[in-house]
Parts: sequence; structure tokens; C-alpha cells
Amino acid sequence: MPKIDRRDFLKLVGLGAAAGTVPMLSSKALSGPKMPDDFYKLPMQGNVRILHITDVHGQLKPVYFREPNVNLGVGDAFGRPPHLVGKKLLDAMGLKPSTPESYAYTYLDFDAAALKYGRTGGFAHVKTLLDMLREQAGGRENTLTIDGGDLWQGSGTSLWTRGVDMVEASNILGLDVMVGHWEFTYKEDEVLSNVALFRGDFIGQNVRVKPDSLFGDSYPALVEKYDGRGLFDEDTGHAFQPYVIKEINGARIAVVGQAFPRTANANPQEFFPDWSFGLREDDMIALVQKIREQESPDAVVLLSHNGMDVDIKMAERVPGLNAVFGGHTHDGIPEPIKVKNVEGHECWVTNAGSNGKFVGVMDFDIQDGKLQGMNYRMLPVVTDWLPADKEMAAYINQMRQTKYDEKIVESRRPDAFFNKDRLGKTFQEILDEKLAIADRTLYRRGNFMGTWDQVLCNALRHEYNADSALSAGVRWGTTTLEGDWITMEDVMTQCSMTYAETYVSEMTGKAIHDMLEGVADNLFDPDPYLQSGGDMVRVGGLDYTIDPGKKLGERITNIVLDDGRKLDPDESYTVTGWATVNRTPEGRLMWDVVRDYILAKKDKDNVLRLPKINHPALRNVMSNPGIADYPGDAT
Repeated sequence: MPKIDRRDFLKLVGLGAAAGTVPMLSSKALSGPKMPDDFYKLPMQGNVRILHITDVHGQLKPVYFREPNVNLGVGDAFGRPPHLVGKKLLDAMGLKPSTPESYAYTYLDFDAAALKYGRTGGFAHVKTLLDMLREQAGGRENTLTIDGGDLWQGSGTSLWTRGVDMVEASNILGLDVMVGHWEFTYKEDEVLSNVALFRGDFIGQNVRVKPDSLFGDSYPALVEKYDGRGLFDEDTGHAFQPYVIKEINGARIAVVGQAFPRTANANPQEFFPDWSFGLREDDMIALVQKIREQESPDAVVLLSHNGMDVDIKMAERVPGLNAVFGGHTHDGIPEPIKVKNVEGHECWVTNAGSNGKFVGVMDFDIQDGKLQGMNYRMLPVVTDWLPADKEMAAYINQMRQTKYDEKIVESRRPDAFFNKDRLGKTFQEILDEKLAIADRTLYRRGNFMGTWDQVLCNALRHEYNADSALSAGVRWGTTTLEGDWITMEDVMTQCSMTYAETYVSEMTGKAIHDMLEGVADNLFDPDPYLQSGGDMVRVGGLDYTIDPGKKLGERITNIVLDDGRKLDPDESYTVTGWATVNRTPEGRLMWDVVRDYILAKKDKDNVLRLPKINHPALRNVMSNPGIADYPGDAT
């Protein structure tokens, strides 16, 4: 099946506000508390303003998103933001409970706060806030708007349009510069087409063209097709611009790009066979030094998708950076982490959360070519407190009227999985389908197990009648409130990716144990450069005990199946999962598996009830300020 043609798509949805608007308000619109005075008033303190969003994950509409109650820091990160949760985070940041900020930055009283304040984010509302902040800075010409990646993936519409919906939305938003991670899980030609459609700069100093590809036949032809995009510098091998210089209000700001360094480990290389990734810290050091010497910038900032702990370490080790605008780990941190680099100069490290929930604002005071001062605020995007931008609302509403047809590509095996039941329906009609009522708040974020993760694992076990199920500890996926209908859109926010095929296989008890140990080490290795930046793999159908502070091979003990059997290292068990990196499974797509499970398991009152959550038992963690109100066994 051919993929959807971008020109046909754009012609179909239209871009003008003439299409009309539909008010984009949450279900609690006009009924929540009044916005505090001057909540979004932020006069510029200086002469250059940088506006930062990150990890939107395809969420163009307002969402609920519950922050974690478990975000453990190890090694030097113990007790350091972002590894503070709940009241400890509020205390560290000088914020009060039972406030809009408490709702935005913590899990505290989330259900009640969500009903009180409503949804967050939504690109029509983000656009309104950005325009307000630009006006307060004296005009757009005094600002720079940047995105930290994971923009094009995470929703049904981003999957079905191959990220085009997000590119066009970011053009309307006025996005100037971005980096990538999940962007690379579309095919190379789709990525390059989207980069060509994007009106800003797509940068990344650590994305290189593999040597064999430089001198082959297919890749140079692909680059030529997209007017040279995908091979910025043949001598250095940079696939994209490593940095860009922006003239802002008379000042020269250098923005260096850093894509997710472990993309080739975390995602299938079949999508980007010609590109390689990595931290490339030495190259970063040399590049910043070159920029300082040859470009005479007034400030140098890093736009990164490293994850916050990696950003902090890199800021310490790379001289010449004034600030880091980070992404990947979805950390909503209202104040920057101020670190000293190896030369003793200060660098501010920030991260602007996820799902369009926050806008980070950094003002530079640059006088006579020197950076005299910096000021930072992060603003929660409380949907009901911001009117919807008419142009953005018109675009989103019209885009969602696109019809699902044979041009849609959903997976690596589209011919096998094309769903004819969706033919002729609009995106909106598909996503609006009501499946069941949630018996509790369904969330995903946290180091170990979320209630949405349990739904996914239960669905896999239901599909394959397996002993246990595995689901990746990714941090994207929105929240469904207790008592609300679970819609197909909710399911798609948990599952939308280009490699969502499911599988079932046999694993020995030892292999299961070793797998859990390996993932735990990726999460809890004291060296941030050896961490993957995600959360622990979600496991359904079994329980285990973990001591995060121990070494590789010693963290995981006492693995027991739900039926009471203790895991035998030499025995084989059926294990089901999805989103594999190294091969294409034969099973159905995850969103169809989850949809069918929910419909099959809801009770006569249309309620989906979860009899058990497989929270692992935690050991030696209760002195860590990165955990609070853990619902399982913890000491």
C-alpha cells in the first residue's frame, strides 16, 4: 500500500482559518477556578527571549497528564532535580500545595486537581501563550522558539499522516529550530520530506551518515530527491546542520543540536539504515570551541534530547555553553539546574516537560556582545485559561476530518494489518469511539508500573494466553481520569508507533531474569552516560523485587507468576510483548489488541476493572526523595 501523499493531505485538510473553528475547550471549561492575576504576564528581562517546548508526542489537543510519584535518582543524581517528587519537589522549588503549579508539576491530589483545573496543553492554546510571550518581549523578532524533539510521534493522527500533521502545526506555531528522536522512527524518505516541509531548522551535531552510505548508490539519490537534505556536509558526514546561528534583536545566538544519542539502540535501525547516532561529547566540545572562535556568538545554547541527567553531565564537561534546553525524560522542572563546567563557568540546564503541558521561557540580557544576565520561568499551559488560537484550531479540526483510506500505512507490515473496518471513517470518528469506563485513573509515568501499562500488559496476555507480558517503559502516553470513557484516542496515545506489531515467544526463567536486570541497569547505572533515559520495562502476569542501588546482576530477586509459581531459571514460559527493535513480529498491531481486550472485558455497566496491578516490590528506596505514596511493597 502506498503511503499518503503529502500534497494530497495538505490539499485535503486546508490550512486557512476560513475552514471555520470549533471551540477547543476541555470538559470542565468555564467551571474551574479563575486564573490568578498576571499568571501569564512575563515582561522580558533582557533583550533576547528563547521559548522552549519538548516531547509533545503528537498531542495537538488538550490532555490530562499525571506526573510521577516515583522518579529515583542514583549516584550524583540522588535527591537532585528532576529526582524529587510530590511535596519534596514543591518545597525545593518554593511552590505551595493545592495550587495550579502543584497540579502541573506533581501527582499530588491529581484526580481532584484535574477536575478543578481541567486539561493542559493543546496546540491552539500553546500558540496563544507563545504569541502572548512574544508580544511581551516586544515582538516575535526578539524571540526564538525551539523544540527538543519527540514532536512527530505519539498520536493516531501523527501515525496516519507520518508526522505531517505535526510539521504543519509547528509551522503555524512558529517553531524556529528542532532536534529529533522518535522523528527517526519514520522512514528516511519520510523524515527528509518532513524536514523539507518544516519552515524552521532541523539540527543535530551527533547524527552522521554512515561511511558506506556516503559512497553507495541509494542514499545519494535520496539526498538529491530532497534538495540535499540528509547530507549537510559530506566531509564531516553530518546528516543535518550541526548548529544554527540566529540573529535575535541584534544579538547572535548559536543553537547546537543534539538528537537522542541512543536512537540506534532504542529504535529499529531499519528505519534509518544510513544514519548513526551517539553522545559524541568530544565532537561537541570541538564544535562549541569552533563556534566561539569563528562565529563570535553572544551566547551558545544546546538544544538537546539527551535526557536531563545526561544534559547535566554534558554541561559540566563541555566548555562554552550558556544554557541547555533539554528533552527526552519529560521532566517538568520549574527552575534550571545551575552547574559549573570544567572551566568554572556557569551553565543553566532546563527541561520543559511533555505533551504541550509547559512552555519554558529564558531571557538573555546581552550588552555590548556580552551576556550580562539570564532569567528563567516555566509556565504551565492550563487549557481553560488560554483562548484557542483560531488558525491553529481550524487546522487541527479540519485535519481530523481526513478520511482513513488505503493510503494509510500503520506498521512495518501494512498489507497484513490494514484495518478495513476503519475505511471511509474520518480520523475524528475513529478516535472518538468509546470503549469502556475507567475504574480508576489510568496513567503511565513513573519508574516502575502505571495503570495504563497494566491495561496494555493485560491486553497482550488476553490476546496470546501467555504467562507474562512485556511493555516498554516509555514515558509517552496521556492520562485517563477515573470514571471517564476510555476512547480509541486514549488507546492511540499509548500505542501509536511505526513498529507496534505484537508477538508471543518462549523464554526461560533465567532469560526473563537477565532481561529485567539489563533494563534495570539501563535505568539505574550511576553514570548518566550509560542510562537509556526511560523507565523500567512493564511486566504483566508476574511480580518481582528490585533493589535499584545494587549492581548489575544483583538487583532483581523473587520473581513470582500471578498464579503463585516461583520462576524457575530452567523452565520455559510464554511471554508476549510488542514494539521489538530487532525484528518484525507476526502479531496484530497493539492498538487493535488493546481495543479488543477493553471491549471484551468491560462489565455490564461498561466499566473496565483491573483486578491487580503488578507493582514490583522495592527495597532500600524509602530514604530517596524521588519516591512517595508508592502503592506497592517498598522499604
